[in-house]
Amino acid sequence: MKISETGLAGVYLMEPAVFEDERGWFMESFSLRELQKAGICDEFVQDNHSFSAKKGTLRGLHFQNPPMAQAKLVRCTRGAVWDVAVDLRKGSAGYTRWFAAELSEKNKLQLYLPRGFAHGYLTLADASEVEYKTDQYFSHLHDRSVRYDDPAIGIPWDVSDPILSSKDRKAPLLKDSDAGFVFGGDRL
Repeated sequence: MKISETGLAGVYLMEPAVFEDERGWFMESFSLRELQKAGICDEFVQDNHSFSAKKGTLRGLHFQNPPMAQAKLVRCTRGAVWDVAVDLRKGSAGYTRWFAAELSEKNKLQLYLPRGFAHGYLTLADASEVEYKTDQYFSHLHDRSVRYDDPAIGIPWDVSDPILSSKDRKAPLLKDSDAGFVFGGDRL
């Protein structure tokens, strides 16, 4: 697995080795050993799987506040998404900066986000599926979101009328949120 830095501290883009022949293909989609070689030592405890029926569905920007903040390892298993990580760690050099990559069933790329980042994605194809691992269980009490179109973050989603959940339509701007992340080195 090739693990590349993205320009945001702690966020990595991962490209698995894919072995193809006339039968199809094989890859290791997760290897704790490979992550540990890159200094990623999270213990993932939950897998999540989402399906979006229509192109133009936007999910995010989501995160969980401490002490239930989550690191995530994200991949698209069907279709394609434009996947985004936003640094919400006050005091970090990357505060409010974002990184995005296309993840698809064809390119098999994965995105790793440490704790302290919001996550969101826009579907680029109908019938897209995203799977991701988290290192903390879901906690409704700590679940938060920030507006996808917050001008302080400035993500160019390239969609004029995205399909949004009620939660995402009502999400606050970052300045009005209670995002509780403070940068303290490599981790929260």
